[in-house]
Parts: sequence; structure tokens; C-alpha cells
Amino acid sequence: MTVRFGLLGAGRIGKVHAKAVSGNADAVLVAVADAFPAAAEAIAGQYGCEVRTIEAIEAAGDIDAVVICTPTDTHADLIERFSRAGKAIFCEKPIDLDVGRVRACMKVVEETNGKLMVGFNRRFDPHFMAVRKAIDEGRIGEVEMVTITSRDPGAPPVDYIKRSGGIFRDMTIHDFDMARFLLGEEIASVFATAAVLVDPEIGKAGDYDSVSVILQTKSGRQAVISNSRRATYGYDQRIEVHGSKGMVSAENQRPVSIEVANGEGYTRPPLHDFFMTRYTEAYANEIAAFIAAIEKGATISPSGADGLAALALADAAVKSVEEKRQIPVA
Repeated sequence: MTVRFGLLGAGRIGKVHAKAVSGNADAVLVAVADAFPAAAEAIAGQYGCEVRTIEAIEAAGDIDAVVICTPTDTHADLIERFSRAGKAIFCEKPIDLDVGRVRACMKVVEETNGKLMVGFNRRFDPHFMAVRKAIDEGRIGEVEMVTITSRDPGAPPVDYIKRSGGIFRDMTIHDFDMARFLLGEEIASVFATAAVLVDPEIGKAGDYDSVSVILQTKSGRQAVISNSRRATYGYDQRIEVHGSKGMVSAENQRPVSIEVANGEGYTRPPLHDFFMTRYTEAYANEIAAFIAAIEKGATISPSGADGLAALALADAAVKSVEEKRQIPVA
């Protein structure tokens, strides 16, 4: 079976998913839609698909699934529309910035027996998957503590910050999902601190650029998250999981993994410059998992429930910063 895709949104992340879909032997990119015709035409020209409107893709009989890469405030509406249209849906995170709106959207998906996957791509990174595999095999015993470091090479434009929902809902949300993925238990409480250390304009926009979070499960397992909008040395992505019998970690990745030793010392190439190159394999793997779930009629993961859980943790982190206290999570 070849899964026929429509792409909604031809921006930066849309280009990433167009590449992932087109590179999969079990998929074909049929059409792309974007509010900016030139952006859609660029993808159509590169991958040989058609430019269509969202309405045309919604009604199309030659499209089985859609990838939603439009602005966040359109996600929930589009999920509902395409779920009612009988299309399988892959949607970039978050489903919405409001927990109530996400719950309403998930209800529509349930009522229409829809298929929805939320784009937490880091679960599909080969290195992070290997960490999870080591946990599942019992190689480090019972998980006790998780440490997640995620730092961007530079802050996004302030205009983006203003509509992003804030660092916890835009950036840390990936780490909230990863913490749930690795801890093996749901989070019971959140304590967060935040500051503006990178760009004062981010603070003026009502957001933060440097945050630390401590998550704790009911049994006492902990996850510590460190986020910054600035890492002068590249895209910093590291994970460490400590258990009762040992530890497993995934270090930073580089485009070329070599080390040069000479009279000047030991040197290594720089890190990846951002997510588009660091997580190329992860994006391909998640689309492959989505396709496999469609073909087999299997349970799709990460699901809308995973998206809701991560957003609830982001909301708790915002409240923790505002109230300067640990926030319980239902």
C-alpha cells in the first residue's frame, strides 16, 4: 500500500516533512497547500506534486493522509476538518495553546474514529531510541533520574516569540514529552524557574529565554530540564538517564564524527547548526512510523493524548514561574 499525502503548510517545517514523505518508498506526496503560492510552488517543483487549496485536499479522493505544518492557531480546526473528512492526520505540535481547545479537538477525533499523530520527533531519533531500548532491556535497572539538555543556537525573531505561546509551550514541550517517554511514569508535579538572559526584547514580549524545570512522578522519579535560546557552540541536545544499576546517555551529534589530535590539542567538528539537520533521521522515522500505523491499523503514537499531556505540563511550568512554587499535575 502506498499512502498518498497532502501537505498543509510549505514553510520551514513543511519542507522538512515534504522531504521525509517523498523519501519514503511507501508514500507519495500528491499535493501541497500554503497561503503563500510561491512557497507551495517551490515544494511542488522540487517533489513533483500539485499545488491545491486546503479545501481541495480536504475533498480529494486521491489523498489518504495529511501533514499539518500551518501556524499553531490553525491546528485544532484543521485536525477536526480532516478527521471528519476521513483522512489520517499527522500534526506538528502543539495541537493548540489552550488545554480546553485540545480536549474539544480530541473529542472530535474520537467521535469520527480519526487517526491522529502529534509530531514529537525526538522520540524517533536513533540515539534517543537507543536510550529507551537500554531502559526497556533493564540494562540500567529502574529509572530514577533523567537529565535533559536542550539549547538552541540562537533565539527566534521576537515576532515569532509573540505568537509561539512562550518558551514552555514552544520549546520545552519537546522535553516534557521526552521526560514522559523516558521516566515510564506520569508526572505528578512541576517546579520551574525562568529568566531573560539572552535578549531583553524577548522579555518585553512577555516571554523568557532561559529556563530550568524539575519534574517529579508520584514514586519520586525526577527529570531535570535545562533550556536556553542561545548556545554559541551549536544545537545542544543531550540526554542522561540514571537508574538503580547504571546510567545510559546520548551525547551531542555532529555532521562529521571525527577528532583531530595534534600539537594544538584535541579538536572536534562543530555541532549541528539546528533541528533541520540534527533530527533528519528522526523526521524520516516518525513519518515511517505514521505510515506503518496507517497500513497496519495499529495504535498511533505519539497521540493526541500525548500532546495534551505535554501541554498540561507546559501550563504547569508557566504557573510555577508565576507563583514561585511547585505545581501539582493531575
